Amino acid sequence: MSTMENLQEAFAGESQANRKYLAFAEQAEKDGHAQVAKLFRAVAAAETIHAHAHLRAMDGVKSTAENLAEAMAGEEHEFTHMYPPMVEAAKAEGHKKAERSMTHALEVEKVHFELFKAAAAAVSAGGDLPAAAVRVCPVCGHTVIGDAPDACPVCGVKGEKYADIA
Repeated sequence: MSTMENLQEAFAGESQANRKYLAFAEQAEKDGHAQVAKLFRAVAAAETIHAHAHLRAMDGVKSTAENLAEAMAGEEHEFTHMYPPMVEAAKAEGHKKAERSMTHALEVEKVHFELFKAAAAAVSAGGDLPAAAVRVCPVCGHTVIGDAPDACPVCGVKGEKYADIA
């Protein structure tokens, strides 16, 4: 394999390890293992450092305008090409948890696309998005700028459960 292929594989592996270890940390907390949870979060942070280094080595971080365009393309791919057949396969197999997870993701990716589109317009006009809170639904990932809705429009969780993102 070429160095670029190796970097891509390493980036994917480190990124997945980060997400997995954060999920493991949540479970360790629930199980009453605070120090194990802390270890999982620490190693997850280290995996992020590795992933970012690999992405930079691939020249994968560009200007904000270019990064927004790439983010929009990725989100659009997910809700137009990636998730629809996955949802259908989960339905056909009767895998309710997978169907729900992927349907939520599909719907939220549309929201993310629109948020990135608004950000791209602001950056293109020489500005930034207006200063406001950014909040995320802890169940499905629905994202809002400003006040959380009374209930998530995707999964129905109460708006008070939305997490503020710094």
